[in-house]
Formats: sequence, C-alpha cells, structure tokens
Amino acid sequence: MRHGNKVNNLGRTASHRKAMLSNMASSLILHKRINTTVAKAKALRGYVEPLLTKSKTDSTHNRRTVFSYLQNKEIVSELFREVAPKIANRNGGYTRIIRTGYRLGDNAEMCMIELVDFNEIYTNEKAKKNTRRSRKTATAKAETTEVVEDAVVEEVVDTVEETPEAPAAEEASEETSEEK
Repeated sequence: MRHGNKVNNLGRTASHRKAMLSNMASSLILHKRINTTVAKAKALRGYVEPLLTKSKTDSTHNRRTVFSYLQNKEIVSELFREVAPKIANRNGGYTRIIRTGYRLGDNAEMCMIELVDFNEIYTNEKAKKNTRRSRKTATAKAETTEVVEDAVVEEVVDTVEETPEAPAAEEASEETSEEK
C-alpha cells in the first residue's frame, strides 16, 4: 500500500530522481523551455516553482538554498539576474505545460514545459493594450464627444463676441476688402 506517498518516483531511485530533476531544472532555466514526458514535466513543475519563488528576493541565503538544489553557479546567477526580474510581479504559476502528442518509440505522452513570461507569442504587449470594445460603448463615446465639441464651440463663440477687440478686427478686415 502507498498511503501518504504522493511523490511520483518516475521509476528511479531517490538520488537518480534528484539528479535528473536538478538537471532538468537547470536546462529549463537556461533554455526557457524543454521537451519531456508529461510525468517528468509535472514532477519538474513541483521542483522548480519553489526555486523560482525564492529567486524573487535576492539574498545570500536564497542563493545558497537554490544552489543546493541546482549545483551550478552559472545557472543560479542567470536565475537571479535574468529570470527573477521578469517573474517579480507574478504570484505563482511560473511554468506552462503544453502537450505535444505521443512519442514514436514507446507511445509516451510528450509535452513542452516552458517559463510563462519568456514566451513572446502568449505575452505579446500589443495584445494586452488593444482591447475590444462593444458597439454600445463606441456609440456612447461618439455621442459624448459630439456634446463636448458643441459645448466647446459655443464657449468659443461667446468669448469672441464679448471681447472689445473683436469689432475693431472686423472693421479692419472690411477696409482691406474694400481696398481690393
């Protein structure tokens, strides 16, 4: 019976599993996406997301903790230097698993696991800025702009009539037209 044993052993010993997840996490941080089986990707997600959360606060303690998992100081420095600023405002869910089909040799279900903030297709800045508007709001905006423009035109006409210089300017324009 496997009561209380929620770890997916992936058919490996504990040391082999730990080394494999460490290598996969290093590859994920370095390349921002890797292809693997769904079972390994799910295990990797549970392994790498706490490391990404720790990388959001750059301290000596967090660097040493992450290094104890990854065992590669170049990867740790890249994690804290490049990845952490991009995920700083995200509260979790740093990885995305996209299923890609079945492997030809053994029919294992394959997927691509990637860091969410490093995919340019899904995180397009223009797509965030261009929001769709319904027709009701578009017509309401058009009506309000017409009302505002009418009010501005009325105010301009009122101010022109009230100024004492306006009649003098009109007389000067009439004199120039008579001379022509």
